[in-house]
Amino acid sequence: MLKLAAAFMMLASAASAYPVTIQSCNRSVTFDAAPRRAVSNDINLTDMMLALGLQDHMIGYTGLSGYDYAKDAQLSDEARGLADLSPDYPTKEILAGAEADFLFAGWNYGLTPGGEVTPETLEPLGIKTYELSESCIFTGPKARASMEDLYTDIRNLGAIFGVSDRAETLIRGWKAELAALPPAPVTPLRVFVYDSGMEKPFTAGEYAMPTALIEAAGGRNIMDDLGKSWAEVGWEPVVER
Repeated sequence: MLKLAAAFMMLASAASAYPVTIQSCNRSVTFDAAPRRAVSNDINLTDMMLALGLQDHMIGYTGLSGYDYAKDAQLSDEARGLADLSPDYPTKEILAGAEADFLFAGWNYGLTPGGEVTPETLEPLGIKTYELSESCIFTGPKARASMEDLYTDIRNLGAIFGVSDRAETLIRGWKAELAALPPAPVTPLRVFVYDSGMEKPFTAGEYAMPTALIEAAGGRNIMDDLGKSWAEVGWEPVVER
């Protein structure tokens, strides 16, 4: 009886946290309850949700291009039971067919400005959207990428799903890891982020999270003055820098 009462109190406490309103890029989004059929797009966003232990709130993921979580020693157990809904970015039909009620994606990262899948086109289907902070540069001005972008996303996901304590625990752990790093070299290592491309490489600019990660590790992204998140550049400036 005591265990049952404790469980009831935990559920009541979680329910009392709603409605909750969070900022998603240039929008305010209100949630009356935690999503139950969430979908994440691409590996890093899926990993963020799994790190928060949200698999019981998820039905699957998209955009992993055939990546197999079963081969991931760290996350195979967490991802078990989640459906690979599409190797490509999601369509409205895929999300509606899966009866999703939430999508975690980013601009040009599952969401397309003026395209088929946006927060506005998904809302009539009963699907709420949270936008990756890194991608907010596509909706208006934002500060250059920093670790705060990651912390903001984790805090907002924690609030949306009623697991803010878990979110703060993760953030404290990451901050402790960064604080424990050895001092950065006087002359930072020059780092080039190669994503893809042969004739023109696709790389990370000022607003992309790899820039923040490299800086946190004591390096410098040689394209950190590129006023974009991700973009193609020429090989010549890469060699020069």
